[in-house]
Amino acid sequence: MKIEIYNTPGELGIAAGKNAARLIHKAIETNGTANIILATGTSQFDTLNQLISEDIDWSKVTMFHLDEYIGLGVTHPASFRKYLQERFISKVPLLKAAHLINGETDPQQECERLGALIMQHPIDVALIGIGENGHLAFNDPPANFETAAPYLIVELDEACRRQQMGEGWFKTIDEVPLKAISMSVRQIIKSGHIICSVPDKRKAIAVKNCLEHQVSNLYPASILQEHKNSTVYLDKDAASLLSH
Repeated sequence: MKIEIYNTPGELGIAAGKNAARLIHKAIETNGTANIILATGTSQFDTLNQLISEDIDWSKVTMFHLDEYIGLGVTHPASFRKYLQERFISKVPLLKAAHLINGETDPQQECERLGALIMQHPIDVALIGIGENGHLAFNDPPANFETAAPYLIVELDEACRRQQMGEGWFKTIDEVPLKAISMSVRQIIKSGHIICSVPDKRKAIAVKNCLEHQVSNLYPASILQEHKNSTVYLDKDAASLLSH
């Protein structure tokens, strides 16, 4: 794992987006195609803005996304499908494929459908973040580090739900769904390269716990320490509690 620290979220996003683009280019040159994972949330704004500005042959790129609430309509402001449609898919030339999670259908069948798809598409580059509670995707602590299933149904803890409300996606915590479909930790870690963008002071405790503690499912994103091709991009606020 590598750590890079920048002065502002904007500088962080430029660096992360440029590196992601470089890795996507490399995958296309090597394999003829690239398979990527995209995260959502406010932490990804600047990284995605940079990525869509890059000169990439998107017709050779297949996209998967990390997680989606169960039972939330695609028109809801907090829908991650809506987020990706508006902030990524609509802004790049036609993708080879975009495999979005449908949280409005049978969740177990959706996990199996997506699991079968992603097993046919080894991931070259995963763009992810770290939650305020240290979660990776919606794998809240204590995260399941054991399951080999690519996608699973998870219950969202209160800290996670409060983060979603705090970021402005919901008006009250009671509106935040209790369950979601999430890509599993082991599936994320199978990615060839991981770009982890983490801006903001409110992430500082999670960053310290996940980067300085031993790997533990109580700090789900600590698993990134074991991935040799992972880079964590921080701004000064997010990095402010690190010991060194």
